[in-house]
Amino acid sequence: MPIKRVWAPQIDFSVLRRELGLPGEFPAEVIAEAERAAGTSPGGADRTAVPFVTIDPAGSQDLDQAMHLSRRDGGGYRVRYAIADVASFVPPGSAVEAESWVRGQTVYLPDGRIPLHPPVLSEGAVSLFPDVDRAAVVWTIDLDADGATSGVGLERARVRSRAKLDYPRVQRELDGGNPSETVALLAEIGTVLARRAAERGAVNLPLPAQEVERDGNGWRLVLRAPLPVEEHNAQISLLTGMAAARIMLDGGIGMLRTMPPPKPEAVAGLRAAAESLGVDWPDGASVGAVVASVDPGGPRGAAFLDQAAELLRGAAYTAFGGAAGPVPEQTGHGGVGAPYAHVTAPLRRLADRYVTEACLSLYENRPVPQWVRDALPRLPEQMTTTDRLAGAADRGAIDLAEAVLLQGRVGDRFDAAVLDREEASGKRPAGGTVALDDPAVRARCLGDLPLGGRVQVRLTTADPATRTVRFEKA
Repeated sequence: MPIKRVWAPQIDFSVLRRELGLPGEFPAEVIAEAERAAGTSPGGADRTAVPFVTIDPAGSQDLDQAMHLSRRDGGGYRVRYAIADVASFVPPGSAVEAESWVRGQTVYLPDGRIPLHPPVLSEGAVSLFPDVDRAAVVWTIDLDADGATSGVGLERARVRSRAKLDYPRVQRELDGGNPSETVALLAEIGTVLARRAAERGAVNLPLPAQEVERDGNGWRLVLRAPLPVEEHNAQISLLTGMAAARIMLDGGIGMLRTMPPPKPEAVAGLRAAAESLGVDWPDGASVGAVVASVDPGGPRGAAFLDQAAELLRGAAYTAFGGAAGPVPEQTGHGGVGAPYAHVTAPLRRLADRYVTEACLSLYENRPVPQWVRDALPRLPEQMTTTDRLAGAADRGAIDLAEAVLLQGRVGDRFDAAVLDREEASGKRPAGGTVALDDPAVRARCLGDLPLGGRVQVRLTTADPATRTVRFEKA
């Protein structure tokens, strides 16, 4: 799917910061403490000879992960995944730790991020920049030729990345047909893992993302489909999260990212939608396999994926062990198709620091630190709250950009695809969600809408003050 861009004039996103109560500058004592911590040199095994590389969105400075991929003698693969060792720079009881609990996670707005940690750490001493020694927690995961995990290792180490790569560059390498060994292996291993995920019932939704980007003196609204290399990269992160979940479940303490499996009636509803949209669902095919076969670029495929997203509900953070309670009955993640934990983004997500420490302790057969045990009962609520906050910031920024972009075009007609529809009920009129061809806007539309069909719609409301955009079927 091509990237669609539409320019918008100046937009004041500070209203979202105030409305959501997002943190501002770090307190002086937190900055001072972070600066002192940035000058320390944590120990660990010397793994600087391993040629790690980072792969992130272009422009990223908070680099959580670096990878090294290789083939194993006799077949299969070895995945080394170095995760920034945040805990070595944020000791328990410190001012930086306390402030990170206030923030919970990094929140992204078009005019700048609200970071979890002071930039001197998250974009400096702890970030896995190339050509400098950095502290990391290194996962070593051995896979057989079919992608099954045959061994897991975990250690604190010093690493040295060799290159800071970004997704567009890596995708160009793959498309050019002459990728480096690391890039070629990423695609190969990512494909193997994705196939294995589909077989275990995982559901991956390759939905295009709406983004608001700077464009000179204004902003542009972008609809961007994920690049294949992003999906490959995500498989490495998921692999590590599943390994972490297994260690914690075996040890009886930790925190998982859980989601109930799709309900049978929801799957039946999706099957009905597939039939009405002309999406092929072979006998015996899993939801994940059908989703993976759909082209998100067409209106019917986009509508089917929008319907499939309804299956992935009820995500939670589930802590267990000690004061957090027993191992839960529900340990799996419906989207992953296996038990899974957040562990690979400690620069941007509070929970990952504590989960990593639990995994290290259990792997090394030593007691989980008390500061981790004390945190586990409190983490689920804090992460759930800040997840909602980050989601509200993201959605609010897009809603505001859409309203500003369209405010002078009330009454105009647009071509659109119908992603979702609702029958009239009680006082609620018939309507649904439409996606405009140009500009890249998704909004509610009134009228009798054909799911997966194409319609012409008329803009009835575009109000930046309330961040509201509405259409009606023309």
